[in-house]
Amino acid sequence: MAKNFSQLRNGMSAQARAVSAAEHRRLVEEMSLHQLRKARELTQTKIAGELHIGQGDVSKLERRTDMYVSTLASYLQAVGADLEIRAVFPDGSAVKIIQFSE
Repeated sequence: MAKNFSQLRNGMSAQARAVSAAEHRRLVEEMSLHQLRKARELTQTKIAGELHIGQGDVSKLERRTDMYVSTLASYLQAVGADLEIRAVFPDGSAVKIIQFSE
């Protein structure tokens, strides 16, 4: 018989639960554009309408590895987010880059 997730989690050691929680945080904090759109329960057609482009263009945009900052900002606004660019240094300090703000 299948067990529900709560039963499985409760059977895990504290260390295994900590590893699982860390992996969950990583997965939530790092997403591709496609994964972000899916997580927000939006379709490519909906995004295309917001951006005034075709659905196929949204598909191409989600597969790109290089694009203009303005293109990325527009896509993120269509999914309900704002783009923030930060420079993160080896010592852990970070600076928000404001050059690309509107």
